[in-house]
Amino acid sequence: MRRKLACIAALLFLALATPAPAQKKVVDAEAHQWWQHAVFLEIYPRSFADSNNDGIGDINGITSKLDYLRWLGVDAIWLTPMYPSPQVDFGYDVSDYENVNPEYGTLKDMDCLIAESEQRNMRVILDFVINHTSDKHPWFIESASSRTNPKRDWYIWRDGKGPGNPPNNWGAVFGGPAWKYDPKTDQWYYHYFYPQQPDLNWRNPDVEKAMFDVTRWWYKRGVAGFRLDAVDALFEDPKLTDDPFIKDANGQLVEQHVYSDKLPEVHGVLQRLRRVADEYDAVLIGETWTSNVEELKQYYGANNSELQMPMDFMLTIVNKVSAPEFRKQIAMAESSGGWPVYVMSNHDIRRVYDRYGDGQHDDQIAKLIASLYLTLRGTPIMYYGEEIGMENNDPKRIEDVMDTIGRLNWPKDKGRDGERTPMQWTAGENAGFSAVKPWNPVDPRYKQYNVEVEKKDPNSILNYYRSLLKLRHTEAAFLDGNYVALNEDDANILAYVRSCKGQNILVVLNMSSSAQTFHLDLAAKGFSAKTFKTLLASAKAGEETRTDTISLEPFEAYIAELK
Repeated sequence: MRRKLACIAALLFLALATPAPAQKKVVDAEAHQWWQHAVFLEIYPRSFADSNNDGIGDINGITSKLDYLRWLGVDAIWLTPMYPSPQVDFGYDVSDYENVNPEYGTLKDMDCLIAESEQRNMRVILDFVINHTSDKHPWFIESASSRTNPKRDWYIWRDGKGPGNPPNNWGAVFGGPAWKYDPKTDQWYYHYFYPQQPDLNWRNPDVEKAMFDVTRWWYKRGVAGFRLDAVDALFEDPKLTDDPFIKDANGQLVEQHVYSDKLPEVHGVLQRLRRVADEYDAVLIGETWTSNVEELKQYYGANNSELQMPMDFMLTIVNKVSAPEFRKQIAMAESSGGWPVYVMSNHDIRRVYDRYGDGQHDDQIAKLIASLYLTLRGTPIMYYGEEIGMENNDPKRIEDVMDTIGRLNWPKDKGRDGERTPMQWTAGENAGFSAVKPWNPVDPRYKQYNVEVEKKDPNSILNYYRSLLKLRHTEAAFLDGNYVALNEDDANILAYVRSCKGQNILVVLNMSSSAQTFHLDLAAKGFSAKTFKTLLASAKAGEETRTDTISLEPFEAYIAELK
């Protein structure tokens, strides 16, 4: 009852306090937008917190944990799809864009989450599955009903090359052909992902209007922006030209998505979608898979007219602790001309603890990686559970696999269940996630790695994350400072200074399994300092008095203000 009354009060507060849309808000004299100073956290609703003890996380569960997120230092939460869905792709097959999956709650619950977040000066970002719908969406059901239905052209229907032959050779990302035959209308429809996820026809202006109206509908409910799913795939070559295939390192033929991915028309849609977002002071985050900085630049658009925050996934392809490789990726992001957006893991990418751990220094490496992506210039997007050192808990048997990718490709690909396990809140049953068996097994390490235990340990990964985020929110150099690389060829140590209006903060990261001594030449980079003021150290505390050498333990992160 107390929470219900609090929610009613929060909804009333939001109704009275929410300003009319249309003004761009800045947060400092340099005209930074709110999202530039924010720390984002991705939440997988199914796995975050279960409020009604049915084994599945829900919206009210997220609301119940907002105080924890505020304590941690999170400013905005991005929810992966919480819309009604058959769950073929766990929500990325949407059957209604303007409602909530009953497993997760109701629209009233969403309104409450938005209002309660607003009261804590936090924002809610939704995942917008923009490329495709579920085959159970009313739009597709109409489209598939006949060749003459008004919504037929809302999806991509084509004749085959002959009996039993699809229109071309395009393959679906998740395996098999990208075309599904419909005997009722004797045509094929296109699906970049699963057959149950038919692609929308973004060349149809009615589709664009309907989808843009979806964003307006949520903006008016208080949503602060969208993460745009699979934006690269919005358009296909209308001539349906066959894609070329090349042999990979193993001699296997691999499709090159030349005619079914990253077509230039994508940018026109993003520019128009951005104009809608600007009406509501909203942010657009892009799932933008790029292989070089020139590709990344395109998603910002001329004069920053497209995505404010195209995700830089190039950092995630560095799957080892490597100072040279991280240095290279940071330099590319810095040269993009846009505001960098750093991601280290998410619901599709294995957790940091697995990708970088060496089995001996795993906790130290977790702190090291946090020190990297939370001190760089730009906006970080964390993934739930990274702050407590959660690791992948992959299925051991095919019978335990829930992700369709894993079921189709076992055992070569076990799917993505491992990075989507329930959040570990306590050392109690089911890690405090639910009173009943969760939909996805909890990591067996949960008794040591959970919020309750780690809050009490000053040396825990959780408290280290909190200290980092506090620095990020309070130090001008981390908020708005330039990035200045200190060493260009060191194989073991990555070092840089964040500099803003006379404040200079040094970050030194030992990316080796042995102790290192780092020799600085600050004068060569234009910095003068007599001593350091230690702000945070992941392996040891204390003051460094010299400014020419720093001694570092294996995988230690050291952060200090130059004085």
